[in-house]
Amino acid sequence: MGYYDQNDENQNKRKKSHTSYFLAGLGGAIIGALLILLAFPGSGLLNNDENEITTEKSTERKTTEQSQQNLTLDVTSAVTNAVDKASDAVVGITNIQETNFWGQGSNAEDSSAEAGTGSGVVYKKDGGKAYIVTNNHVIEGANELEVTLSDGTKLPAELQGSDPWTDLAVIVVNGEKIKTIAEFGNSGKLKPGEPVIAIGNPLGLQFSGSITQGIISGLERTIEVDINEDGQVDWNAEVIQTDAAINPGNSGGALVNMSGQVIGINSMKIAENAVEGIGLSIPIDSVIPIINDIEEFGEVKRAFLGVNLASVEEISQYHQQNTLKLPRKVTSGVAITGVQSNSPASKAGLKEFDVVVGMDNEKIHDVVELRKYLYNEKQVGDKVKIIYYRDGKKETTEVTLSSSEI
Repeated sequence: MGYYDQNDENQNKRKKSHTSYFLAGLGGAIIGALLILLAFPGSGLLNNDENEITTEKSTERKTTEQSQQNLTLDVTSAVTNAVDKASDAVVGITNIQETNFWGQGSNAEDSSAEAGTGSGVVYKKDGGKAYIVTNNHVIEGANELEVTLSDGTKLPAELQGSDPWTDLAVIVVNGEKIKTIAEFGNSGKLKPGEPVIAIGNPLGLQFSGSITQGIISGLERTIEVDINEDGQVDWNAEVIQTDAAINPGNSGGALVNMSGQVIGINSMKIAENAVEGIGLSIPIDSVIPIINDIEEFGEVKRAFLGVNLASVEEISQYHQQNTLKLPRKVTSGVAITGVQSNSPASKAGLKEFDVVVGMDNEKIHDVVELRKYLYNEKQVGDKVKIIYYRDGKKETTEVTLSSSEI
């Protein structure tokens, strides 16, 4: 027969009761701790290692930001030094032309209006005046000229003189407020790949003092120029090629080397749809003799023949044979289409329909070559031997050059 002990049952009940109380108390302690962590997230109960990592990252970030800030504030380079030296010598030039109130018609009230803007370089102060070199096409047709300095000061300017063949001009302003004069370098020592800076006012005075950087892309480039816009090449301009951005309004501005010296006057840009990054500048070695002549004479003194000319290649085969009476082997040269009275050419016996094929020991193939030989190799008062064809026969004569333009 089984035996049931009442005391054992009571003991088991007491053990279960104690276990329940313990589990309930432990659960309450855990919940309480979680509530404290949620209520006080910044308390010291968080892991100390995590605090240290967060503090280290914050310190590193602050140190990096301070270093970057210090670098930004202290950055200097050859570019910034060159800009500091040359930029204030580059000015804006406004071409003002007479128009009328409505901009057209002859009965409206006369007035003046801005016809265009460009750039210029202050290169000299003398006798209370400041001299500025710019492009001829910047000042062409102007009734008034206005110069804007780098600080915004506006000054009236006068034209000293210009030269369409080289696209250069000199204007003069009161020198009292001019503080910076450009230093000319030596364009003959430039090397392809050498870094350069273009300074000017692209797209108008709202972008005055713009700086672009590039390299020398090519030296002694030759660009055909149509001076009188008749569709015929009148001159071959020798220029520096650069990929520094040169836009409308940069004309007349400075091309500067890393020493802050002006080594070119920006003049033209090839701006066709398929062309990018080709800027052109007149070498400063070519600029200096031109502006010296303009300062002294108001123009460039060049040797003068006193003839009107046309390249043989532009004349039809019929007139080459029947009008000029050239031998068939002669397919190039320069035809004289007119001779001015009392000119060096007329005194030397040259006539209409003569065809010049040589000057001294140089062969002459077209009008551009003839002009370049006269302008670059000869001076006023020099003698030049002319080799020419007349009525199919080769002849020579000697011309004493005078002072004027062809």
